[in-house]
Order: sequence, then structure tokens, then C-alpha cells
Amino acid sequence: MDPQVTTPPIPARTAPATPAKRPSRRARVVGGLLAVLALGGTGWLAWHLTHPATPASAAAGPGAAGGRRGAPATTVGVATAESTRIPILLEALGTVTPQATVKVRPQVSGVMEKVLFKEGQMVRAGDLMATIDPRQFELALMQASGQRQRDEAQLASARVTLERFKTLLGQDSIARQEVDTQAALVKQLEGTVVIDKANEGTARLNLGYARVVAPISGRVGLRTIDVGNVVSSSDANGIAVITQVSPIDVVFAVPQDQAGELQQAAVAGTAMKVTALDRTRASALDAGMFASLDNQVDTTTGTVKAKARFANSQLALFPSQFVNVRLELRTIENAVTVPVAALRHGNAGDYVYVVNAAERTVSLRKVERGQATADKIQIASGLKAGEQVITEGADRLKDGASVVLPGDSPKGMNGGGKRQRPDGSPRGPRPGASAAAESPVSAPAAGASSPQRHRRASQAEGA
Repeated sequence: MDPQVTTPPIPARTAPATPAKRPSRRARVVGGLLAVLALGGTGWLAWHLTHPATPASAAAGPGAAGGRRGAPATTVGVATAESTRIPILLEALGTVTPQATVKVRPQVSGVMEKVLFKEGQMVRAGDLMATIDPRQFELALMQASGQRQRDEAQLASARVTLERFKTLLGQDSIARQEVDTQAALVKQLEGTVVIDKANEGTARLNLGYARVVAPISGRVGLRTIDVGNVVSSSDANGIAVITQVSPIDVVFAVPQDQAGELQQAAVAGTAMKVTALDRTRASALDAGMFASLDNQVDTTTGTVKAKARFANSQLALFPSQFVNVRLELRTIENAVTVPVAALRHGNAGDYVYVVNAAERTVSLRKVERGQATADKIQIASGLKAGEQVITEGADRLKDGASVVLPGDSPKGMNGGGKRQRPDGSPRGPRPGASAAAESPVSAPAAGASSPQRHRRASQAEGA
């Protein structure tokens, strides 16, 4: 018996595995587009849910506070037209000028004996300020007086002799020539006595000049001479300078266009008030009156010099000081004025927005402007006192526009612009709004990719 030969089993032949096919390029493009659309829809829904309705859209709907249909009301600032008094002012830069400035000089030469004033002292006219050694002038006066007395004695003797000669001439006991000669001698001596009197007066005057007195009232400047110095009338600096400070003048320039009005007011005797202000125009130094106007125009500047006079009782004005001058030309009574911000200018001219308080609307009204001040302007015509005008927010207005006045609150709006329920509590998003908003966007996006994948897979297997 043959031995059994064991044959190894032959393994079953299996079919080779079919490799999975990759999705086509078209499928990848379509899938990417669908993913982008789904992501954009989700983002829009999230933004819509986190941003509630704005106050402008709420005001545009039914029940909005005032305004035209579809236009929100504008919050504005208002002011009331007032009837007031407006002064017409002219402002200029002026220089304080004293009415008189005198440099005190000695009239005679001599040694300064006494100085009787202090620097900065106020003096009156005639006050003694200094003395010069008077001894030489006293001696000169004595000499002139003695000369006069001697010549007067000779004149008296000559007159007695002349009377005697006239008596003898009447008795025909003397020649007429001697009488005439004696008469001439008398006249000569009379002339000599007159000269002597003049010399005596000059000596007395020089003695008086030894006492230096103040020629005007005012303030004394700094001292320029000391005791013991020899002074004379030719000294350039003199003894001191006196400046009259009360009253005092301010000289300023007026534009030539207003010179005629000033001249007419001055001729008519109209009193025009002038105020002197400091450098910053913050405080008034003194108040005075318009004094005079120059007689010609300065061709280089086109201005005319004017002068105002101030009492300067408080000595606030200092000579050669620069001040700001405010001249009140005239006054407009019962002028209708509004703030400068209320007046606007357009192609048709000046206008303002007038508030209709009952309807909360505005009306564009043409007006005619008048004089202006720092913060007010006169409305010459077109507006009455008591009417309200817009001062803020006028750039967003038109004729007939609705406005929200200060103190008003828009209907249905809380201070932060949130929606409210009828009970006044803030209104949030409606229940289910998120799901309802997401379903039309996310469901189609999610379902659109599944049929595409099945169709592509079936086409791949069939291939």
C-alpha cells in the first residue's frame, strides 16, 4: 500500500481589492461653495440677533415723535429772541498822554542849597521844590537899589535947579539957554532913574529865581540833581520833571469812515462815553468823555487821531501807557437780538429757523441783520421778541422739519434707545426667533450636500 502523499491545500484565489475612488474636482468645488454659504448665513443671523432695532428706525415707524413720514426728529438747541439795548461801540488802541509835562530848570546859576521834594511826590503849582544860594542875588539887589537911590537924588536936585532958573528967566535975570540946558539934564536923570529901577527889578527877580517852585500840579519824576552841585539855566536835565496826571488824556486812532459821525456828534454837543481797558480787556481802568478830533487824516494809515479825557482820580492811567479804548458812539433802544449761532446765511440771504412749539416743527424765515456785539446780533426785521429760534443742530434741518426740544423725550424710547414693552420694561428678542431664523438658512445648507454625495458615489460605482 502506497504511502499517502499529503498534498498541501491550494489557497482559494481571491479577487484583488478595488481601490476607493477620490471625489472629483467638481464635487469639491460645489461642497466648498455650500460651506461658504452656510458660514455666511450663520454670521448674518448672529449679527441680526445681537443688534436690535435702532432709535432712528423706531422713530420712522408709526408713533414716531413728530417729523415727516420716514424722517426722524432732530434734537436741537433753542434760544428766545430778546428786546434789549445795544450800544454801538468803537474799539481802538490808545496811548495815555498827559495834558502837560514840564522839565523844571533853574532860571539862574548858582549852588544848589536845598532839595525839598521827593521822587514820585505829588506837588501843586507854586510849591517850593529847591533853593539856590541867594547871597549873590541879594548883593546885586542892594547894588541896584543904591544906584537907583543915588540917581533919584540927582534928579531931585536937578529939578530944584530948573525951577530956580525958570524964576530967574521970568525976571529976565538969566539966559534962556541955561534954562534949556537944565531942563535937558532933568530929563536925562529921569531916564537914568528908570534904568536903575529896571536893574533893581532884575536883581529882585533873580533873587526870587533862587527859589525853584513847581510850575504846574502833577507828579514829580526821578531827581536828577543833588545838593551842592552848581546849576544853571542851560542844564539839559534840569532839576526834575513834573507830569500832570489828573486829568489826563488818551490819544487813539479812528477809522476815516467813522470820523464824520464823530465830528457830527461833537458839533451837536453829544456826550460820548469812553472807557479805558487794560491790555487783556478784562477790567476797566477809568471812564471818561470824548474830547476832540484832529483836523486831518493820516494818509499812511487812513485814520484820524482822536482824544478822550479822563479824570484819573485813582491814578490808574500812567503817562505813555498803552490801553484799549472803547468809545460808545450811540445806543439802539428796544433792539431784537438773538445769539450769533442762530443766524445763518444762504444763497437767498440771512435766515433763522423759528420753532413752532405746539407742533414741534421749525419754519425757515428770512431776516435782516443789524448791529452785532460779542455774542448777540440784532435782527432788524423778520423776527419779533419772544419767538424761539434754533441755535444748535440747524445743519440737519429743513423748512417744516420736526425737532425734539430740550426736555422732550421721544415716544416709545428709553434714554439708551432700547425698545420697551407697554409696562416700561426693556423688550428682548422674541422667543423662538433664533430657531426660526436659523431653520431657513442652515437646514437647506446641511441638506444640500447629502444628495450630492450619494449621486457622486453612485456614479463612481457604476464606472
